[in-house]
Amino acid sequence: MTLPFKLNLEPSRDKAVLRKQLQAERMGLLDRHQRAADLQEVLQVWLITRREKTIGAYWPIKGEFDALPALYRWSEGHDERRIGLPVMNRETKQLRFHVWYPGCPMEEDAYGIPKPKDTEEFHPELLLVPCVGYGPKGIRLGYGGGFYDRTLAAIEPRPVTAGLGYAHGFVPWLEGEPHDIPLDAVLTEEGVVWQR
Repeated sequence: MTLPFKLNLEPSRDKAVLRKQLQAERMGLLDRHQRAADLQEVLQVWLITRREKTIGAYWPIKGEFDALPALYRWSEGHDERRIGLPVMNRETKQLRFHVWYPGCPMEEDAYGIPKPKDTEEFHPELLLVPCVGYGPKGIRLGYGGGFYDRTLAAIEPRPVTAGLGYAHGFVPWLEGEPHDIPLDAVLTEEGVVWQR
């Protein structure tokens, strides 16, 4: 059962303020645990339809959805399937992906986010991207650092991208900026809400 809960705030047109509003709303979702369980199911079913063998993911922070349990289930019994977490290149401010598995050695990056320590780097065929918010046609609102957009602009071949977030983060008027790269799909606890 999904409980209706929204902060009584009009979404700001200022992206910095909007990010803070959506993060506060996400942290305040009374049914976030159930939403996460529902999104785990959505992701697991969606992954069944995918052919990619390597997936780049993220370490969840600030109340983000944790995709790692679904990815671990996806990889179980398939030695050719690999999961990676981002490691930031300090010079280019782009992300590289290093193999992750439960129990692998981890260390904190410059932002205090855990990253794999001394594991193999690989090129993901599918990239799961956390969404603070999202708009029509795969437009994503992130934290504003531009790491994913810089990475996607430079990486060849470009991986398929799927944004993961909760349905409360939909902003119908959200438009991309020139540097924004739209996602190929957006998944929420309500299902696949956008796919090319």
